[in-house]
Amino acid sequence: MLFSLITVSALPLVGSVVEGQQFASNPHQEVFTLSQRELAIMEAEASGYQKVLEREPDNDTALNGLLKIRLQQKDLEGAIAPLEKLAKSNPELTEYSTLLAQAKQQTGDYEGAAVAYKGVLGEHPGDIYALSGITNLYLTQALPERAIALLKKTIKLADNTDSPKAISINQKAVQLLLGEIYSNQERYGEAIALYDQLAQIDQNDFRPILAKALVLEKKGDLVAAQPILQKAYVAAPEEYKDQIGNAMERVLKGVKTSEADQPK
Repeated sequence: MLFSLITVSALPLVGSVVEGQQFASNPHQEVFTLSQRELAIMEAEASGYQKVLEREPDNDTALNGLLKIRLQQKDLEGAIAPLEKLAKSNPELTEYSTLLAQAKQQTGDYEGAAVAYKGVLGEHPGDIYALSGITNLYLTQALPERAIALLKKTIKLADNTDSPKAISINQKAVQLLLGEIYSNQERYGEAIALYDQLAQIDQNDFRPILAKALVLEKKGDLVAAQPILQKAYVAAPEEYKDQIGNAMERVLKGVKTSEADQPK
C-alpha cells in the first residue's frame, strides 16, 4: 500500500536474502546449487565472526558481520544476541535498538520488544521508526487506543517549547502516522479530518493529499478519490509518480467496474 510513501510503516529488518541468479539452461537447478553454495559461504563467515567474538566479545566489526549474515539467513533468533550487544555499546545509534525490538516482536517476545522500543523513545520521543514499530506492536496486540494515545502525547510534546526533546520531534510525520492508524482502525472520518488539516497547513506537501485519497479508496468512495489522487500526482516528486500513477489506474479500473455493474 502507498502509505509507505507517506510515513514510515513497520521498519523492515535490514538485509535481504541473496537470491540465486537465473542464467543457465536449467535455472531451477542452478538457483538451488548457488543457494546452497551461498549458504555454506555465509555459515563459514559466521563461524569466523564467532571465533573473533570468543576472543573479543564486543568487537563491533564482528558483531555487525554476524548480524548481517543472520539477517540474510532470516535467522531472527540468531540475530538477537549480536543486536543486544550492538544496541548496548552504541546507544546513540537507535537503529540497533529498533531492529532488536522488531526481531523480538517477530519471534513473539512482545514484552522484550516493548522494552526495546520504550528505551529508544525515552531518549528520543520523536524517533519515527521506534514510534512506528511500537504502534505496530500495539496493533498486533489489539491495543489501538494505546497506540493512538502515545502518538497524541508525542504530538502534544512537540508543542512544548520548554522541553529540549521537543525539538527533535517531526510533528507532521507523527500526525501522518496517527492518520494511518485511524485508517487501519476504519476511523475514516478522523483520518480524513486530520489529513485535511495537514494539507491546509502546507499545500505543497503531497503526503496528506495522497493519504486522504487512499482512505477514500479504502472506504470504497472511488469517485471522490480520483481527483484527489490526480492532485497528489501533480504535487508529488518524480520518484513517487509511478506508484501514485498505479494507484490512479487501480481506482479508475474500480470506477469503471462499478459503472458496468450498474443496472442499465
